[in-house]
Amino acid sequence: MILNHIWGLYTAPKKEWQTIEKRHESLTYSMVHILTIALIPAICGYYAAAHIGWSIGAGDPIKLTESNALFMSVAMYFGLILGVFSLAILIQWMAKTFDSKPDFTQSLELAAYAATPLLMAGLTALFPVLWFVVLAGLAALCYSVYLLYSGVPIMMNIPEEKGFIYSSSVVTCGLVLIVALMAASAIVFNSGLGVEYVS
Repeated sequence: MILNHIWGLYTAPKKEWQTIEKRHESLTYSMVHILTIALIPAICGYYAAAHIGWSIGAGDPIKLTESNALFMSVAMYFGLILGVFSLAILIQWMAKTFDSKPDFTQSLELAAYAATPLLMAGLTALFPVLWFVVLAGLAALCYSVYLLYSGVPIMMNIPEEKGFIYSSSVVTCGLVLIVALMAASAIVFNSGLGVEYVS
């Protein structure tokens, strides 16, 4: 099953990390996991933007045309996948500093499963009220950070004290990646691509 670790990461994260570390599924398995989970925010974001509309303040909901919403959703999908792969590359690159030698599959497993709560928070787009989405996103971000801190020592086979510093470095890089993704989205959105709103 593609999503068989998700329940364990929510109910008993340390135990589930140990299971993931023992099994070490193939690179394909990790890729299918991230390709599947990244569909959640893309599809929900498309539906919210094109059919429900975003409520910002007291005004009427703001909708996009279906073609604009589809373009933004596809761009978000590939941006999220690129972000997870970039985080995996950074995890593997930083490992040398902490006397760990993970292969790319281990690094991708760590990045993909740690990012899962953030991507699953995309379901909140089906209730597109800004304050609700922001609160859910912050809660998901906190849990992703917790998963990273609990998973690094286990997945990278290093002591917990080194794992804390390593995790902090990864979290910093991850936050930079999130900000870069948001900045790229804003640039694309404001680059004169002819975004059309529907009243």
